[in-house]
Amino acid sequence: MGSTEDSLPRLVAAAARSGDLFRIHAPGRRSDTWILNNPADIKRVLVTNHRNYTKGVGLDRVRILLGDGIMTSEGDLWRRQRRMIQPFFHRRVIESFAEIIEVQVERRMALWESAAQTGSPISITSEMSEMTLEIILRAIFSVDLEWLTERMGQNPFALVTEHAARDLQFAYRFRGLVRLVGDLVNRRRSEGLERHDFLGMLMAARDKETGAPMPDRELLDEAMTLIVAGHETSASALNWTWYLLATHPEADAQVAQELAQLDPAARLSYADAESLRHTQAAILEAMRLYPPGWILSRRAIADDVLSGHRITAGTDLLLSPYLIQRHAAHWDSPESYRPERFLLDDPRDRWIYIPFAAGPRHCVGENFAMYEMTVHVARVAARWRMEYLDDGPLDIEAAINLRTRGDLRMRLHPR
Repeated sequence: MGSTEDSLPRLVAAAARSGDLFRIHAPGRRSDTWILNNPADIKRVLVTNHRNYTKGVGLDRVRILLGDGIMTSEGDLWRRQRRMIQPFFHRRVIESFAEIIEVQVERRMALWESAAQTGSPISITSEMSEMTLEIILRAIFSVDLEWLTERMGQNPFALVTEHAARDLQFAYRFRGLVRLVGDLVNRRRSEGLERHDFLGMLMAARDKETGAPMPDRELLDEAMTLIVAGHETSASALNWTWYLLATHPEADAQVAQELAQLDPAARLSYADAESLRHTQAAILEAMRLYPPGWILSRRAIADDVLSGHRITAGTDLLLSPYLIQRHAAHWDSPESYRPERFLLDDPRDRWIYIPFAAGPRHCVGENFAMYEMTVHVARVAARWRMEYLDDGPLDIEAAINLRTRGDLRMRLHPR
């Protein structure tokens, strides 16, 4: 799953035929893989018995790209890294990046101004990719992004947006930038440079049990992980959010009405962003229908029992946020875009909505992503309404992330 163009439709069809726990045979691996689509099983694998499961199918491909960052590491290494990184994403720390986020959002909007005045289309897909990359690079490297750019003669990380395929060629080119980031780490140390950015936090982090700093190899792997994970999921989620708002006028109008009272000159605090309930609901519902991380893989360490079936040690499992978040047993009108469902005090099972995964290995950057996306949608939707210009069904690319295969074209209309 996730390795061929028809992976997603095959998964959906198999679930419709076989229910909430079933096996599929993977000829390439000469083994069976279990598919879980039951909230109780999802909770057991991700939370209550999570120590019995490691990352599974596809991990090797991701490790080539990201090394042993917290997305791919296991065991004691993962636990140590997670403890050291978790404090970076406290809401007070995230709010300290408000200026970076606001400046990049305003910069992007300024670039759109002439297109809005002339009615020229913009590619919201490429625009979201470029903006979210710039935000995460500034959050990681702050003013030293210019130093890195000068060293290379251009933004060395531009390949993240320029090379859409996440193949081995991209992975090797991207990993080739590790040495450049290492040079920056050495420069900061030799010159005594202290920066308030994620790289600075990685360099200053200390293990609470031993007091030891993060080894350089792990530090660099975490920095590279932040670049990819901090860019691609937010870019994808925003792309889907704008598509859905543009094609659902009532939802768009509710967001615009909420934003009409905003002061465009006042920076949005973390609490301000949380108070924009319609805006956040629009994003959350977009991620329900189109979760960027659409598939999660695990492998059983020891035997377990799921839905009454014995799962033997070494068994590969797949959990799909896409499937559970469109499950007709848990969601009314599951294929419909209805942001209002996130405005209710709904007692639904929490394990049926997992766009950031769940449990100890849930996405550490969830709060940063939601803050960044809310600020962006709030600023843009307060000024413009988007008109979707393309016809026909969307072509979905279900690879590492769930993306549109082609760029989505939008026209901006003043509110």
